[in-house]
Amino acid sequence: MSIAERVGEVAARIAAAAAGAGRSPQDVMLVAVTKTVNPERIREAVDAGVKHLGENRVQEALSKLGSLPEGVTLHMIGHLQTNKARQVACSFDWIHSVDSVKLAEELSRRCDAAGRRLTCLLEVNVSGEEAKYGATPEDAARLADCVAALPSLELAGLMTVPPFSEDPESSRPHFARLRGLAASLAPNLPAGSMRHLSMGMTGDYEVAVEEGATIVRVGTAIFGHR
Repeated sequence: MSIAERVGEVAARIAAAAAGAGRSPQDVMLVAVTKTVNPERIREAVDAGVKHLGENRVQEALSKLGSLPEGVTLHMIGHLQTNKARQVACSFDWIHSVDSVKLAEELSRRCDAAGRRLTCLLEVNVSGEEAKYGATPEDAARLADCVAALPSLELAGLMTVPPFSEDPESSRPHFARLRGLAASLAPNLPAGSMRHLSMGMTGDYEVAVEEGATIVRVGTAIFGHR
């Protein structure tokens, strides 16, 4: 199956999951995860209609920048260390993994210096896994208040990564918890601050859409196994 065919299949499954939940497919953003994918194959996906690309590692993303098609939106979806905030502030459009006040403040400072504004999602560890990055649900309100007040960041919602499982249904309670957390935070934040939920990957993106995801991060289903 070609990359274009895979993109079409993922889009069709998103549409079916959205319809089943009484939602519009247009409300779900597909971010194609391009970790270890070369520029030629990325271009195939873009030619098939992909407009958003997600990278896990800053250096790998920067090495591809000159080869990426024009008009794509670049998302940082992996854990970010504070010492790499400048590169993200200067080169990415979104970051899904803001998990501390320290990182948020450094990103805002770097964006201000670069004359840019960065759309941010807060990564929340709703499962409580010790090996996972992300703020705790209990710390999410304080972090959200901080990010919403920073001048060069636009707070747009939450992101999570559930525990790995072969069963997509095992992710459902974690997605539902993230949706509930966003709903509880929204009344105390500027309008639109909780409009996005980034949740769902190749193994569970249809369940995520059913649970309210507005962004799904799909790599293997588009590009195959690494």
